[in-house]
Amino acid sequence: MEKTEQTPSGNVHTLSLLVENKSGVLQRIAGLFGRRGYNIESLAVGPTERPEYSRMTIVVRLEAKPVDQVVRQVQKLVPVIEVKELKPEDLIERELLLVKIKTPEQNHAELRAIADTYEAQIVDVSPDALMIEAAGTAAKLDALEERLVKYGIQELCRSGRIALERGFKTLAPPSLK
Repeated sequence: MEKTEQTPSGNVHTLSLLVENKSGVLQRIAGLFGRRGYNIESLAVGPTERPEYSRMTIVVRLEAKPVDQVVRQVQKLVPVIEVKELKPEDLIERELLLVKIKTPEQNHAELRAIADTYEAQIVDVSPDALMIEAAGTAAKLDALEERLVKYGIQELCRSGRIALERGFKTLAPPSLK
């Protein structure tokens, strides 16, 4: 499990938002962060179990502002149903990585072994390249990337972090709690 980073440049926090599934919501929320000078390190948004709502996971680095102040500002936006900071010890978070390696076929067996070590999958193979898909914590994907650099990463794409709180705790509209 990953811990909240504490560095001289600020603290990293994971916020979970339940929002109305309407156009412009992402822009309004991202705009609030930009106007306040908050650096969004990762942002993922997608549908929930109810089609009228979307869940956003925002990883933000705060240099001087307390996270409670940010949560209050986000909560004031009309399309936001609920917002909560997820504490590192209470969350499960994952990212997705796709990486294309330009490499001769003779390296494919070694790359398969590396993929297996990180519980990743080879999703595309050609004579001079292969593509690996991996899911896991940011630290796990960082380690996999580091191992693959020497093989010549051609292209790389990582999703934003997604996160849910452990146990039965949930973000839900007040009418469903």
